[in-house]
Amino acid sequence: MPVDLLDLNRIPRHIACVMDGNGRWAQTRGLPRTEGHRAGEHSLFEVVDASLEIGVEWLTVFAFSTENWRRPRDEVRFLINFNEEILVRRRDELNERGVRIRFVGRRDWRVPKRLIRRMDEASGLTAKNRTLTFTIAFNYGGRAEIVDAVRRIAASGVAPEKITETTIARNLYDPEMPDPDLVIRTSGEYRISNFLLWELAYSELVFTDTPWPEFQRREFFAAIREFQDRDRRFGGVDGGD
Repeated sequence: MPVDLLDLNRIPRHIACVMDGNGRWAQTRGLPRTEGHRAGEHSLFEVVDASLEIGVEWLTVFAFSTENWRRPRDEVRFLINFNEEILVRRRDELNERGVRIRFVGRRDWRVPKRLIRRMDEASGLTAKNRTLTFTIAFNYGGRAEIVDAVRRIAASGVAPEKITETTIARNLYDPEMPDPDLVIRTSGEYRISNFLLWELAYSELVFTDTPWPEFQRREFFAAIREFQDRDRRFGGVDGGD
C-alpha cells in the first residue's frame, strides 16, 4: 500500500510489533531458523524507516521474551549475539536520524553483562533524541512486568488502599511510554503472547498472515490503514448509538 493512501493526520502515536515467523519462514525454505532472524533484520529497519517517514512517535518491538530462553541453546545464543551485533552496527545510524533507543525487560542473570553494556551505550548515546522512540523489549514478559511493578510498589511502602491504576503505571519498566494505539502481529498467529499486557488494554490489534521476514513497508502501511478504518470508542459508544 502506498503512503498516499494513509491519512497522515491520524497516524498512530505508538505502534508495537510482535515480529513472529522468522524461524518458520526459514524452515519452509530448508534453512536454519537463525537465517530467518537474519532476514528479519531487513523488515525491522523497513518498519523503522517507514515510521520515521510518516511521523510515528513511538515504535516498540518484541525482540526476545522471557519464554524464549526455552528455545534450543544454539538459537538462544544466536539471538543474544545477533541483538548485540545489530546494536553495534545500527546505533550510530539511528542516532543520526534522531531515534531514541530504549529497552524494557528484566536484566537478570541470564542476560550477558556485555549485552547490558551495549544496551546502556545505545540508550545513553541517543537519550536526547525525540524524532522516534524505538523501544526494544528484550527478556520481556507482560506478566513479569506487572509482577515487578507490584514488587516495587510493595517495597516503597504504599498503603494498599492508595494503590491505583496510575500507581501501577508509574512503576512499569518505562512509565514514560504511552499505551500502544496499534499492535501488529505477523505470521498468522492470533495471540498476544505475554506482550505489553497492561499497556494494550485499549490497543487496536491487527494480525497478518505475512511472516516477519516478508513484512515490508507496504504491509506496515496496510496495517495502519486498517487501524484508521476502525472506530475507537474506549469503552464508550459512538455518536450514532
